[in-house]
Amino acid sequence: MATAAEGLPEAGAQPAKQDPAVETAEEAKEPAEADINELCKDMFTKMATYLTGELTATSEDYKLLENMNKLTSLKYLEMKDIAINISRNLKDLNQKYAALQPYLEQINLIEEQVAALEQAAYKLDAYSKKLEAKYKKLEKR
Repeated sequence: MATAAEGLPEAGAQPAKQDPAVETAEEAKEPAEADINELCKDMFTKMATYLTGELTATSEDYKLLENMNKLTSLKYLEMKDIAINISRNLKDLNQKYAALQPYLEQINLIEEQVAALEQAAYKLDAYSKKLEAKYKKLEKR
């Protein structure tokens, strides 16, 4: 009973309730040889399953990237075709503009001549009004 006097529980006594937040350490016991072999097999099986999953996920990622690259390549080919068509149409428009250029120059020349003719008509009108005024002045005399 010397142990009870020292504050330690007796061998047959229940241990005192401990705080649930405090963990107690247990003595590590070495498992039997058969258990070690079984645990190693289990560990290797689970590690193989894990690595297979990781490799499968990586493989799926690469397949997704490959599909994305194929789609992007197709999209760029479509854009290339569109750009070629735009370039061809632009060349056609430039050729048509070049063919129309002499006619456009003639139109500009005619426009300038019409403007000059219009100015001449205004001057002639002003002169005829002056002449009419002089004639009326002479007629009154």
